[in-house]
Parts: sequence; structure tokens; C-alpha cells
Amino acid sequence: VLTCFLSLGLAAPPTVRIVHSGLACNIEEERYSERVYTIREGETLELTCLVTGHPRPQIRWTKTAGSASDRFQDSSVFNETLRISNIQRHQGGRYYCKAENGLGSPAIKSIRVDVYYLDDPIVTVHQSIGEAKEQFYYERTVFLRCVANSNPPVRYSWRRGQEVLLQGSDKGVEIYEPFFTQGETKILKLKNLRPQDYANYSCIASVRNVCSIPDKMVSFRLSNKTASPSIKLLVDDPIVVNPGEAITLVCVTTGGEPAPSLMWVRSAGILPEKTVLNGGTLTIPAITSEDAGTYSCIANNNVGNPAKKSTNIIVRALKKGRFWITPDPYHKDDNIQIGREVKISCQVEAIPSEELTFSWFKNGRPLRSSERMVITQTDPDVSPGTTNLDIIDLKFTDFGTYTCVASLKGGGISDISIDVNISSSTVPPNLTVPQEKSPLVTREGDTIELQCQVTGKPKPIILWSRADKEVAMPDGAMQTESYDGILRIVNVSREMTGTYRCQTSQYNGFNVKPREALVQLIVQYPPTVEPTFLEIRQGQGRSITMSCRVLRAYPTRVLTYEWRLGSKLLRTGQFDVQDSTEYTVSSLSRDTYGIYNCNIINEAGAGQCSFLVTGKAYAPEFYYDTYNPLWQNRPRVYSYSLQWTQMNPDAVDRILAYRLGIRQAGQQRWWEQEITVNGNIQKGELITYNLTELIKPEAYEVRLTPITRFGEGDSTIRVIKYSAPVNPHLREFHCGFEDGNICLFTQDDTDNFDWTKQSTATRDTKYTPNTGPNADRTGSKEGFYMYIETSRPRLEGEKARLVSPVFSVAPKNPYGATNTAYCFSFYYHMYGQHIGSLNVYLRLKGQTAIENPLWSSSGNKGQHWNQARVNINPPTSFQLIFEGIRGPGIEGDIAIDDVSIVEGECMKSDQPANNLRSGAVGTLAHIRLIPVIILMSVLSHQR
Repeated sequence: VLTCFLSLGLAAPPTVRIVHSGLACNIEEERYSERVYTIREGETLELTCLVTGHPRPQIRWTKTAGSASDRFQDSSVFNETLRISNIQRHQGGRYYCKAENGLGSPAIKSIRVDVYYLDDPIVTVHQSIGEAKEQFYYERTVFLRCVANSNPPVRYSWRRGQEVLLQGSDKGVEIYEPFFTQGETKILKLKNLRPQDYANYSCIASVRNVCSIPDKMVSFRLSNKTASPSIKLLVDDPIVVNPGEAITLVCVTTGGEPAPSLMWVRSAGILPEKTVLNGGTLTIPAITSEDAGTYSCIANNNVGNPAKKSTNIIVRALKKGRFWITPDPYHKDDNIQIGREVKISCQVEAIPSEELTFSWFKNGRPLRSSERMVITQTDPDVSPGTTNLDIIDLKFTDFGTYTCVASLKGGGISDISIDVNISSSTVPPNLTVPQEKSPLVTREGDTIELQCQVTGKPKPIILWSRADKEVAMPDGAMQTESYDGILRIVNVSREMTGTYRCQTSQYNGFNVKPREALVQLIVQYPPTVEPTFLEIRQGQGRSITMSCRVLRAYPTRVLTYEWRLGSKLLRTGQFDVQDSTEYTVSSLSRDTYGIYNCNIINEAGAGQCSFLVTGKAYAPEFYYDTYNPLWQNRPRVYSYSLQWTQMNPDAVDRILAYRLGIRQAGQQRWWEQEITVNGNIQKGELITYNLTELIKPEAYEVRLTPITRFGEGDSTIRVIKYSAPVNPHLREFHCGFEDGNICLFTQDDTDNFDWTKQSTATRDTKYTPNTGPNADRTGSKEGFYMYIETSRPRLEGEKARLVSPVFSVAPKNPYGATNTAYCFSFYYHMYGQHIGSLNVYLRLKGQTAIENPLWSSSGNKGQHWNQARVNINPPTSFQLIFEGIRGPGIEGDIAIDDVSIVEGECMKSDQPANNLRSGAVGTLAHIRLIPVIILMSVLSHQR
């Protein structure tokens, strides 16, 4: 059976609340508005954001923490449930759920997540030695310091053997906290060490079993041999090696009780990946220059300060050989001339620098320093790794090839040989730019070569840089080297337009004032336009105007435009002073729908605005806030009231019908039907369509597509799930707490702690034994129920209150005086030696301050589920409240399951024998409230 009616509805701004499931130790209210969710490190955090509002609000989870850099998983979470498996301490903090749908202000709720943990404690030992007394007696005081990271703050206790040490219990022992540590550490001071002080000491760190975190203990044996560590390195310092060699560093302990542990570290970060560690021995196979640096061996046994010894590894290297020629400095002329002085310089990078040696050759023959050929080495502080050959009074016979050879004394490294030719053709450099190479015009995305012609012998390295502004070159460096004077730029962009400088460097050429030249680069690019894409929806017979605007272009003023519909040319023109062009369709028809393109063109190319002109209807928006309002009191099928509004119904032609598609979740095939619409749909109008004969408890995918004379519009899809209906009028309600929103029950904000949803299969492995159910009411380990967790930090008398949704009631006879009777029943489980009380109250609409007691029970009822039934006759809308009260101890968990409200009084056959063995105050009670005549009306009209 399919029925359809429309009613006038209104858009609603969002509301939001946060519900939790998972492994919380405790949930409590903090001050007025914020809730605190406590969880143990390593457990799973699960928070769900329940929202209302229409259109359906978008949900976003974000987090704030102590530091701005603590990003929440580098992004926000955009769905209802936030789930963090294996939560870590740094993930604690304040989590915000934000819902917004464009109406009113966004709705925001927060919950603070406190992650509890306790690390293993560490004991360190220090001693002080007083001044000598009578040459043979030293007063020795020993401090044992215990530290453990934790949340909440840790409590420490000390033992000597099995004896618990307390402040004041032994005159030779003092226990205190340094004031600057804020309780993070506890010191045991042994004053003037005595023989009985040599013993086994234990430090116990405790967080008082919160979140079931057990205490942790560490022991330390103090003896007359206890001593801080000492070590020595069986290697030289420094160690100079050739690349490719294997190197082994050996560190041995020479003292310390207990035996110290050894660790190698590197001053410049982590050890090389290929490092092999074996106790105190470190081996680096096939060493490279990157492995050089300071390596330290550290010994620690938690007594006194750690011992540290270091060595420096130096890896031999020779690289970057360069030369330059310096003409006679006493003449302004840069040329080399007979009778004048000339200096040749060679430079290399050498490690270690003290092993560097140079030798000079002329035409292959060794050259020694003489009065006319002076060989010197430059001061390393001025120019490291540099040698010079000064030729005094240059003669024709001095022309030839001079070679300097750099080598390292230790050997194993290839020499670097540099040849420099001195002849009558050796001339200083000169730079020019070919006439056709500046200015250079190119297009964005091309590859371009900037050219500076360099003459002279030898030809120096050319340095390229930006001349017009202080920005980096295309490769990211401020200067780019070129050996042939050409700068090649791949994929040129518009930002590269400007002036570039090429200049000679002193390297591999003359050491004279740099020569330089400028090259101008002009990058042309096609127009950038807006909008690049715009969808326009409009009905037939109406007019539209499209506008395309130029944002940037080069050249800027040689612009033409053309409008096209598909491939059909509509209009062309040229820009004068304006920066936009428009096109109008005065009356839309089937032939004038389609994609309109406006191309704006210059020398470099075209920019394109695209407009999709369509008569498609916008998507409908499902209304989610009606919670399964339809009833069908049948065991195998259920009904669903599908509700939606139409987005922008006036934007296009009138909607003639909706195509409804429905399929069972997980199946491929859609079942489809058309729903005819008569008349115009108003903006914000709520449309309702009743789906019946849906199979319990299957979920269904529903697809809705509006249809106009243009054709199909945009579809929207949602999933509907079975759960017991609640409103608009109460006939029958069943809740086994199986669904995610626990049948719209909520936690009371005024209580001390919360009810928790749980199943036997998902409960904490460290649950309290001898209390609570072993299964849900049906006997299923997978089924869920609600219970109160009474373990620490709960206190006797604290209350947890669970509030039902509001049930609306309608009298059978609006003019009669008799209220409708309902049978309210539920199952309860009260097992454990510390069971407190379970109370049920009824709250009427408009009387929130008054709660009528319905039912109550206290004490241990055994390891089984019991059923309670109460007849109620509410005159108006009402809520039910379950109140669990914590008893004197931790074995006091109370659970409820399978809550139901059925129209009509409880059947006589349902009534148990009237006895009070269960301890309930009236297993079956009759509650009659003052009757109020109420007339319910629904704002709806049949279509």
C-alpha cells in the first residue's frame, strides 16, 4: 500500500548533542555545559553526534589541544561518528561536533576526552659525600628518586624488602617531593648510610586503579658496591678513514654497579641505517662522507650521572677543483703581457685539510719554487685549500700548460689535476647578448633558452640571476651556474617575466672585475576568465543572461571573443575598453538548452567560460527529524514515513511527478514507481510518502528523482533503517537498545554519571565479576542492554538517570473523559552483593518539575532477568525516567532491557502471582492521573 500526502513544513536550524559508546571508564558533567569522557590509553574512543535540522545539517568533528600544532589527524572528520582505535595520550583534549545547514548559527557541542595511563616507574640513585671527619670517616647520604609518567597524577610508596617505609617511621629515612616537580617524583633520602640501609628497595606507582590501571613497581638493590658507571673507548680520536672502508668503534665499561647499559648516539642526528650494533661495539660497513661526525658512547645504570665518551670520524675527500688567473695588479690593463706579473691559483675542497698537498708541473715536468716562479699556499682562514703560482716578469719561454695536482697524504683518494694554459691567446672574458635574443618573447608553458655569448680564453663559468627583483631563479637557487652561457627554462610561467643578469665568475677564468649583460624575457599567456564553469537552471519560456569576464591576460588589449552553443557560432566581437561580454537568451526552449562556451582570445591562446543551461529540477532534500513515525503492529513487516522538501521548486518548470526507487540494502536491483504531483510545490513544503510492507529488520536504500517536462532532475538517496516507532501517536513501543541511538533515550544532565550501552561480547575484559548480566534479556551474548557501571570512582548514593523520548497520546474519544490505558513493561537485572536501587518515574508534559514514582526495587535479585509491568493512564504527552542508584560497593551493576509500552491494560494472564519475593514495590501497579481532555490535530491535507 502506497499513500502520499503533502503538508506545510518549515526549515529548521540545526541542533546537536553528543552520545558516547565504547570503552569509557567514566563520564561526568563538568560545571554547566561540558562533559568529561575518561578513557584508558589503548582503548577505542567512539563518539556520535546526533543532529536535527532541515535541510540535513553537515556534521564536522574538530579538536583543540594544548598546542596549536597538535592537529587532529591532520584533518576534520565529516561524519556522525568519531572513532579512534588504540587511543594515545596525545589524542586527549576537547572534541567539538559542529552541525550547520545554512539556517541560523551552527550548533556546536563539545566533550573533553581525558586519556588515562601509567608508565613504568624509573628509580635513579645519587649520593653526596660530606666533609672528612678525623681523616677516616666520611658521611654518605644516598637519594633514591622515583619517577613515572601518568594521568591522573601518580601516588608513590616505598618499601625496603617487605617493610613499607613511611615518613617518620625510621630516623635514618626521609621521604619527600621536590617542590618544583609538582608531584611527578618522590625521593627517598637515606641519611648517613647505615649497614641496614643496604637492601632491596621497591617503588610502587599507583593511579588508584582508575580505568582498571594496575599499580606498577620497580626495584633497586642498594649495596656497598653500588657505583655510577665509567667507560673507555678502545679507539683513536679522531679516526681518519677512506670512503668504502669498514670501521669499528669499541666501548667497554670499566666500572658501575649494577652493570650499566651501553648506547651509541651521533651528534648530527640518528645513526646511519647500515650501522651494526653489538653491545658496546658499533660497526659501519663501507663508510661514506655522509657518515662522518661525532659518535658518543653513553653508559647508564641509573646511579649517578651517565658516563659519556666521544670520538670524531673523519672521512677523507677531495672535490670541486677550480682555478683562476690574476693579471698584474699594478696595471689597469686586464691582459697578460710579456714583462708583467701573472698569478695562477688552484683551489680544492679537502678533508682533512691538514693532509692536503699540492704539486705543480709545467708541460708535464715538475716545477719547484724559485725567484721567478714563486709557489705559495694561501692562508687557510682566507681561502682554504688554495695554492698559487706567481710568475714574475713573464717571458715568452714561460708560455705553456701549467698543471696543479692536489692529493691527500693518507692516500686512497684519487688526485685532482687542473690544467691552465698561458699563451698569447689567453685573454680576459667579454659578454654580449645577440641582438635577436633580447627582448625574448615566449608563451606560457614553452621551453626557452636565454643566451649570453662569452668570449675570451679560458671561458669562465657564467652566473645567472634575476636583475629586476630579489627572487629565486626557476631552479630555486638565487644564482644558477652555466658553462656555455645558456640558461634553459622548461615550462615557462608568467611569474618568470622580467630582466635576467648574466655575469662572469672568477672561477675557471680571469680574476678580474665581473663582466655582465642583461636579457629581458616577456612571457605571454592566454586570458584568465571567470566563471570557468557555471550551471544555470531555468524553466522554458524564461530568459537568462550569461556574462564572461577577463581577469588577466598578456598581451592585454588584443582581445576578441566568440559565443558558441555546442559547435554553433552565435556571436563574435572585439574588446575596446570593457573587460566582459554578455549573451542573452530571451526565451528558453528545448533547442536553446545546452552548453554555452565563450572563448576570449589573444596571441597566446584562449580562455573559456562555460555555462550549462538546463531545465533539470534540483534534488529533493530528505527530512530526517521525523523518527520512524508509522506503526504497523505486525510481526514481520514495518512501515516508514518518508518525508522531504523540494530544493528551489520555482527555479525550473513545475514538478509533475517523483520517481521513487527502493531496494533492500546490499542488493543491486531497484524497484521503481512514479508519484504524481498535482499543483505547484511551495518552497519549504513538507511532502510525506508512506512506505509499507517493509521486511523487519532489513534496511532499505531509497532514491528520489523529480520529473519536469524537461525530463529527470537530480536524484537524492538515503538509507532507512528499522527501529521501533516513537511518534506521532503512541500505539505500541518496543526498545531492546539494539540501534545506535538507543531508541532516542537520553542521559539526564542533572545526574552524577551515565547509563552505558553494552553487550556481553563487547564489554571490557577487565569487568567486575559477580555482578551484572552474562547476556541480554533474550540470552544473546551479542544483544545490547543498558547498565550502570558502579566501579571506582563512583560513590555510594550517586545517581544515573536515563530519560525516554516524549510519547504523544491521543484519546480514543476526544470528547470522553477516559484516558487511554497503556501497559508499560521492562526487564531488569540486579545481581551483586552491593546492589543499590532502581526507580522508575513518570513525567508529564508541562510538569517537568514533578516526577510521579511508578516502580522501585532494591537489593540483590540473583543472576537472572526479572520482568516488571505497570498500568499507566497518562492524560497527555509523557516521558519515563529510569534512575539507578549506586550501592555500597563495586559489585552493584544494575541493567535494564526490552522496554515496551502497549496500548491497553496489562493482560490478566501476564500478571504474576501477587508476591513480593522480588523485592519490587508492586510488580504490577495501576497509576491513574488527572484526566485532561486533549484534541490532537495534524496539519496535513490529502493530495
